[in-house]
Amino acid sequence: LLVFNAVNVFIMAWENQTFNSDFILLGIFNHSPTHIFLFSLVLGVFTVAFIGNIAMVLLIYLDIQLHTPMYFLLSQLSLMDLMLICTTVPKMTFNYLSGRKSISLAGCGAQIFLYVSLLGAECFLLATMAYDRYVAICHPLRYSVLMNQKICGLMAASSWILGSLDGIIEVAVALSFSYCGAREIPHFFCDVPALLTLSCTNTLLFERMIFICCVIMLLFPVAVISASYARVIVAVIHMGSGEGCQKAFATCSSHLTVVGMYYGAAMFIYMRPTSDRSPTQDKIVSVFYTILTPMLNPLIYSLRNKEVARAFKKVLEKGKCAEEIA
Repeated sequence: LLVFNAVNVFIMAWENQTFNSDFILLGIFNHSPTHIFLFSLVLGVFTVAFIGNIAMVLLIYLDIQLHTPMYFLLSQLSLMDLMLICTTVPKMTFNYLSGRKSISLAGCGAQIFLYVSLLGAECFLLATMAYDRYVAICHPLRYSVLMNQKICGLMAASSWILGSLDGIIEVAVALSFSYCGAREIPHFFCDVPALLTLSCTNTLLFERMIFICCVIMLLFPVAVISASYARVIVAVIHMGSGEGCQKAFATCSSHLTVVGMYYGAAMFIYMRPTSDRSPTQDKIVSVFYTILTPMLNPLIYSLRNKEVARAFKKVLEKGKCAEEIA
C-alpha cells in the first residue's frame, strides 16, 4: 500500500512538473589547474573501480570454486558498486567536459532512484555478508543448511527489493515538492538532501521520514553486523588453531573495513539535521562513499583473499595458453 501510494504521488508530481524546468548541478570542480588535476584523479579512480568490480563479477562467475554463498554475495556487492559509480560519475564528467551543468527532471529522478536504491540494497547486503561469516565460523557443520543456494539467493534478492522500495518512496516524495528560484543544486549529482534546499514548500515532514528510513536502512543492518561479529570474535578467541584464527580474522577484517567506510560516511550524510549541513562537506563525503569506496571494495577483498588471487592467476594462465595456441 505504501509503495502504491508513493507511485501515485510520483505520477501526480510528474504531471505537475514541466520537462523544460531543468535543474543545474553546480558540480565540485572548476577549471583551475588544481581542480583539473583532481578531476583527472577522479576519472582514474572511476576507471580502477569500473575495471575492478567487473573483474570481481567475472572471476566469481567463471571460477567454479568461487561458486559459494560468500563469493556470490561478494559478486552482488561488486555489481552494486559498479552501478553506483556509473550513476554519478559519467554525468558529472559529461557536464564538466561539455560545460553544460543542466540535468532534466527525468535524469534527476533516475539518479535519485538508482542512488538511493543501491545505497539501501548495499546496506542490507553487508548485513547479509556479516551473517554469512557468523554462520561459517560459529556453525560450520550447519553452514550448508543455513546458507544454502536458495536462502542465499533469497537474501540477496531481498536486499535489492528493499533498496528499490526505499528508492521509489524517496524519489516519489522528493519530486512532489515545488522547486523555485535558480534551481541550482549545490552538488555534483541529484542528492535528496541537496535537492530539498531548493524547495519552496516545507519539507520538514519528509526530512523526518528520511531520518526514519536511515534508522531502518543503516542502524538495523549495523545492529545485525555488530551482533554477528561479536559472536564471531568470541568463537575465534576459543579456537585452538592459530592458523584458523588468522584466517577467520583476515576474512572478517576485510568485511569490517568496508562496513566502517561505508556506514560511517552514509550516517554522516543522512543522519544530520539540515541546519548542520555544509554543501562542501556533503560533496567531499559523497565523493568518498560513491567513488572511492566502490574502488576500494574489490581491492580490499582481492588483495587479502588467496582464493580470489588464485582465480585471477588461473584466468591469466588460460589467457596465455589461448594466445600460444592461436
